[in-house]
Amino acid sequence: MVRRTQAQPQTARRFTVQAGAAAYTVLVTRKRVKNLNLRVRGDGSVVASVPPRVSDARIQEFLDGRAHWIAEHVERQRAARERAEDASSSVPETFPLWGAAVPTAELFGCTPRATAQEAAGETPAPDRAVFDRLLADRHRREVERALPAVVASLEGRMGVHAARWQVRSMKTRWGSCTPGTRAIRINARLAAYPPACLEFVVAHELCHLLEPSHNARFHALLDRFCPENRALAARLRRPALPGTLP
Repeated sequence: MVRRTQAQPQTARRFTVQAGAAAYTVLVTRKRVKNLNLRVRGDGSVVASVPPRVSDARIQEFLDGRAHWIAEHVERQRAARERAEDASSSVPETFPLWGAAVPTAELFGCTPRATAQEAAGETPAPDRAVFDRLLADRHRREVERALPAVVASLEGRMGVHAARWQVRSMKTRWGSCTPGTRAIRINARLAAYPPACLEFVVAHELCHLLEPSHNARFHALLDRFCPENRALAARLRRPALPGTLP
């Protein structure tokens, strides 16, 4: 039996660094590292890790010597967060559908601004919440339309059948399978990616009806019924369209 060793407690202290008129707080943790390491997180917080025996004076000297670097990278992270917030609140010109960029006007049925308010002579701002809802519904309907043919083809080739299929929104999985009930769930967001990605996920989940775990037999089955599975899995780790969120 392999036992986990008891981790030694790590002590953390706050140091202040001045860069021009701005002051930055750095959370410094002493741990088993060889060098003094400095990092600015995505939320703009600044952290450092240092060897246990480094003195406070040496830490302050190290941080002061990198004051301008800290200021520059904190500003970069702030600007990146603002860009992400702007992108998440605005209605994009296109949306992803089966790996292609489709004009958003098609999703709204006319234009992003064409609402009941505009029909009354007003010009409202595009509504991102409406866009997100319409996109989720469109993706779900697209997968529900495409799924029966994909399932029929793969079940016939693999000689296995699921008892129930469900299309739903999932944040962390492209598909899931419950071998005991033979129920399979498919992520509606697959409609954003090329059709081969849907086929890959269906094959992956059907393989779990033949082999529940991700062992060598499972991967051999997946290689047999979906030879491009590794490339397609990598494709699903990238955004549906360049410049968009995954």
